[in-house]
Amino acid sequence: MRKKAEIEEIRKCPECGSLHVVQDYERGELVCEECGLVIDDSYIDQGPEWRAFDSEQRERRARTGPPIDYTSTDKGLSTVIGWRNKDVHGKSIPTRNRAQLYRLRKWQRRIRFGGVSERSITSALSELNKVSSSMTLPRNVREVAAMIYKKAAEKNLIRGRSMEAMAAATIYAACRQCGMPHTLDEISVASGVNRKEIGRTYRFLSRELALKLMPTSSQDYVERFCSLLSLSVDTKTKALEILRQAEEKELTSGRGPTGVAAAAIYIASVICGERRTQREIADVAGVTEVTIRNRYKELAEKLDLDIVL
Repeated sequence: MRKKAEIEEIRKCPECGSLHVVQDYERGELVCEECGLVIDDSYIDQGPEWRAFDSEQRERRARTGPPIDYTSTDKGLSTVIGWRNKDVHGKSIPTRNRAQLYRLRKWQRRIRFGGVSERSITSALSELNKVSSSMTLPRNVREVAAMIYKKAAEKNLIRGRSMEAMAAATIYAACRQCGMPHTLDEISVASGVNRKEIGRTYRFLSRELALKLMPTSSQDYVERFCSLLSLSVDTKTKALEILRQAEEKELTSGRGPTGVAAAAIYIASVICGERRTQREIADVAGVTEVTIRNRYKELAEKLDLDIVL
């Protein structure tokens, strides 16, 4: 089997230097689309030999296990005895054997976790999944949050601190790391933890774990806010354009990113004929109407925007 560096080298045609190299699966060849050179005539297809036309077939025909799940303590690699009381053929298990199966389930559940620390991490990951689900966060954000929490547990940073606050702080850090920032107020509502406590715990984790996170930008919030307000792509594009002009003139420096993003969306909605009230935008962005008015007046004046209200 070729090494990764050799495979990447083959992706470039040695004759004309073109990067348009394709695989001919029927002949097992690697061919350059530009000059027609056959780079390799014994190319091995690394994919599966079977085909699947839907997700059910793909799951049934695959011979490998599920991917690693970082949101569980054992990374999803251990087996679990199900609660359906049926055997491998789908037949019901006789009543006389159910007590034995119940004991097997109980001991299997106990031995999955080695000690108190693992049980604590399991409870924290359950809390993390609950908060993430209520915020409809994607899987990659959940996994990053779980990995941050496990690193904190390995460094013994959890002791003496609220598990709920630590889970909320890791979610906030994961959202920023994945480029999907959420405000502290949003996470506070979903987790039931005080906003100041989340911010204090996040700063502690950031310092102890050396999390290198860039400051959030107003542009990071535009897509999510526009989606919640049911605004079109044109309005979103206009809001991003306004924010780019504002950053060039350093109008966003020292201002809260959510307030500036809300003001830009308000201006864009008026210009594009999809007017939303300041109250509607304020509720989505988690800022006050006064903040939107102040930022709106600054942007309209400094950028010379002709807006008809």
